Amino acid sequence: MTDALTGFPPAAIRRIVIKVGSALLVAPDGSVRRDWLTSLVDEIAARRADGQEIIVVSSGAIALGARRLGLAKGGRATLEDAQAAAAVGQIALSQVWADLLAGHDIPAAQMLVTLGDLEDRRRYLNASATLDRLAGLGVVPVVNENDSVATEEIRFGDNDRLAARIGQAAGADAVVLLSDIDGLYTANPHSNPDAILIPLVEKIDAAVLAMGDGNSASGMGSGGMISKLQAAQIATGAGAHLAIISGRVDAPLGHWQSSGRGTLFRASAKRGGRKGWLAGRLTVKGKLSVDAGASEALRKGRSLLPAGVTATNGSYARGDVIDIVGPDGAVIARGLAQYDSQDAERIIGKRSAEVAGLLGGTPRAAMVHRSYMVLL
Repeated sequence: MTDALTGFPPAAIRRIVIKVGSALLVAPDGSVRRDWLTSLVDEIAARRADGQEIIVVSSGAIALGARRLGLAKGGRATLEDAQAAAAVGQIALSQVWADLLAGHDIPAAQMLVTLGDLEDRRRYLNASATLDRLAGLGVVPVVNENDSVATEEIRFGDNDRLAARIGQAAGADAVVLLSDIDGLYTANPHSNPDAILIPLVEKIDAAVLAMGDGNSASGMGSGGMISKLQAAQIATGAGAHLAIISGRVDAPLGHWQSSGRGTLFRASAKRGGRKGWLAGRLTVKGKLSVDAGASEALRKGRSLLPAGVTATNGSYARGDVIDIVGPDGAVIARGLAQYDSQDAERIIGKRSAEVAGLLGGTPRAAMVHRSYMVLL
């Protein structure tokens, strides 16, 4: 790859999020791969000295805690084991990062977040303000999912998507996923010797998504190529570049810059704050299905009117986030519901003149207004 963004140099990228997976940070026996991590921290220090602001998203708490507690299956045998391992391991994980960064006189901060912290608009803005202030003060925030309290229903489940959402919240210019694989291939390179590395992705379309593979090579982490592609969608949609590169080498950022081996997903046009938050959400309360005419109107920047809606699913209240689905079943937009699901059920397919008679009073003009909607 010869792209000028290869390596995300400080001269081109002001603020960067670096995601470190469990398999890179923790050895199979549960110990920290300290020499490797030292080489990465040396790179972080050098970039910080050149003016780049760094935010780290670090896995490893469950793996470290499981070793200390002697838990089977890396601490993932049960939800209770995982939560206990995370609580113990997070202290160790934070201490390792703090010690290594302190060797370069760099202060570290710990931030533990849940899915809800970034899905709720107010809490998202609070996290955004904290990240911005820490980075501006020269601190390196070390972020992880709060696995000690998260359950399957309220968790990211992988730190790839968490890194992308943190990048979005922090207003980062780029996100780099250090991985056990060196990029996106046309097929799984572990099972297909003819697989070809793709150096640059300008647009994430159906063909790119079809290359995803949900398996993690190490068996230690929780992500796979599918989660990385989802992270790329979130990051690029928020106006940040994203790269998948190998973390299986010392000083991985420098190795990427010198070798050019990795996959770069180029950023799309940056959305506004609220619309970017909407696009990056991982949970919604319901969905509205629309006909072809409404689908075309949305793509032209119009609001969604009741007449174009063919079905509503889920239980939601006014102001909740819902998806809008086209005739082919694909999600085409996301926005804030202007009616609760009970009222929506009564007015779908109706003309505006009919809505007032059905609901009484003065109805809202749209089921989802264009000001509170983002196309996907």
